[in-house]
Amino acid sequence: MNRGFESYHPEIEKIIQNVEKVIVGKRKPIELSLVALLAQGHVLLEDVPGVGKTLMVKTIAKSVNAIFSRIQFTPDLLPSDLTGLSIYDEKEKTFVFKPGPLMGNVILADEINRTTPKTQAALLEGMEEGTVTVDGATHHLPQPFFVMATQNPIEYEGTFPLPEAQLDRFLLKLDIGYPSKEEELEVLNRFEKHEPLDEVESVISLSQLMDMQEEVKNIFVEDSIKQYIVDIVNETRRHSSILLGVSPRGTLQLMKAAKSYAYIHGRDFVIPDDVKTLAPYVLSHRIVLHQEAVFSGKQTSRLIQEIFEKVPVPIMKGS
Repeated sequence: MNRGFESYHPEIEKIIQNVEKVIVGKRKPIELSLVALLAQGHVLLEDVPGVGKTLMVKTIAKSVNAIFSRIQFTPDLLPSDLTGLSIYDEKEKTFVFKPGPLMGNVILADEINRTTPKTQAALLEGMEEGTVTVDGATHHLPQPFFVMATQNPIEYEGTFPLPEAQLDRFLLKLDIGYPSKEEELEVLNRFEKHEPLDEVESVISLSQLMDMQEEVKNIFVEDSIKQYIVDIVNETRRHSSILLGVSPRGTLQLMKAAKSYAYIHGRDFVIPDDVKTLAPYVLSHRIVLHQEAVFSGKQTSRLIQEIFEKVPVPIMKGS
């Protein structure tokens, strides 16, 4: 499977090209979303409204023939509105479970910070355990199960910010960003007379996707690369500007993401550049800065770059 660093696994290339029929000029966010999907992780999309978050998630779901579900999070949303509930069946004289919108493959959790911690916790259980609990009974979620949650970085009034323990459950934190002038003109042309999403068809099956998820687990990580990951994470715990460094869960998630990234690029082994590419997306939301660092305008992305400069890059065997 060694097709070079810049190439893509052929099935991944098909998915990306399919999504790009709808989403203009956003290959990097698409690619990183697929990194999380193949690593069986979840994504937090933090960006302003109207940049295509919902459309991207819908198109990815359609491309892999997944059951898509969009949940609009609001302050009055209850956990049962996500998970479903048990309803008494008069005919059968028993309670019957009626599944909620969480019982899908690709879930868009829109504006997750606008609902209460109790409802956020119901989503968290599904993300972490692959199950939901309703009236004391445990129900398994469909597989694969992939959550892309969004939040607006500008509006904070009436929101319930995710605590560090919940942020830690997201494999990656991404933004999409505004398009360039040329890309925005292409959006106008593409959407002028029809809806491109209506014409998108699946390019792989769910069973193929699950096979690929299993193949990602078998990507080889050399001991020197594992040590490199551990060294980077440990530096986040020692940096003078960082109050709370990355947890061991974050260490494991960085390795999983790097394996998925290597697979997407057609390799069966991880290289240091995979780790360096993924680290800002995996680690930034797991770091809490000292107030002095926040007031002085320091950013986690810059601190991670400082750590890269400090930690020696391993020389792989055979290099």
